[in-house]
Amino acid sequence: MAQLVLGIGTSHSPQLSVAWDGWALRGEADKQHTALIGTDGIVSNYDDLLARADVKRIAREITDEMFRTRHRENQRAIGRLAEVLAKADLDALVMVGDDQHEYLLDDNLPAVCIYWGDQVVVKAGPPPLPRNGNRRLIGYADKDRTFPTEGKLGKHLIEFMVESEFDVGRSSHLDPTRGRAEGGIGHAFGFVYHRLMGDRVVPTVPIMLNTYYPPNQPTPKRCYDMGRAIRRAIEAWPIDARVGVLATGGLSHFVVDEELDSMALDGIKNRDVGKLSRLPRERMNSGNSEIRNWIVATGATEHLEMRWSTYVPSYRSPAGTGCAMAFAEWS
Repeated sequence: MAQLVLGIGTSHSPQLSVAWDGWALRGEADKQHTALIGTDGIVSNYDDLLARADVKRIAREITDEMFRTRHRENQRAIGRLAEVLAKADLDALVMVGDDQHEYLLDDNLPAVCIYWGDQVVVKAGPPPLPRNGNRRLIGYADKDRTFPTEGKLGKHLIEFMVESEFDVGRSSHLDPTRGRAEGGIGHAFGFVYHRLMGDRVVPTVPIMLNTYYPPNQPTPKRCYDMGRAIRRAIEAWPIDARVGVLATGGLSHFVVDEELDSMALDGIKNRDVGKLSRLPRERMNSGNSEIRNWIVATGATEHLEMRWSTYVPSYRSPAGTGCAMAFAEWS
């Protein structure tokens, strides 16, 4: 039987893959957003968000020195997880991420969709960063690549999840005529291939969780239970294989919400289903919603220990926009 031997959690923000001096440029671009969700849950434009922000505290986070420091912390964490993944000697990696209309669209958007094809296309990189000229993205390939997936495990997961009373969608190929990714897997998964896998490619099973788009987002409790079911499915796979589970996304963004992140991380570290179930769902929208992916990984790795984690709130504007990065290993 297969064994689930590793868990990984990683943010995937494009802010991770640009030099520190590009952060302020992304902050400038945030001024064009008209639907930023503040830590108070109010949806507003940038100017109104700025009027409600703790500007004195945030000012200490958006200096060149802090940008450099946070950037170094993020890159060290990515490097550490890449090393962990390389040393784990996995036969398959189940990746839990979200698709942001890159493939799954509003004509048919399941709460969860498991990919069981034999390969995926990974695009060269995310869209050009705002006002960033021709500065090269860190760690991204300059051409599209095709990677193998573990379709047999994907099919087994689909069948096991249905028997466990999870109504899952499924996909066996990526249609090049759909979505913003033009036939490629979404950026949540592309980040893993570009930044964590390196030369040793592990066959994957992408699981696309609808974190972003109401009204059929899974509840935090349902996400935890889903993780538990994924572990049972892996352990019931009649193949001698070492399998990992990876959560990609989060934590809070496009407005950094350290209070929400603290509540989520405390629940994750302590496997506190009750605390995770009580997370304020009105604040788990937009980028914050990707905390759900981490909750799935937490449920899947109950039998493992969180060996290491780090949290890097990476602000980029006076209004508090940015992305709170987090990275973790369970083994």
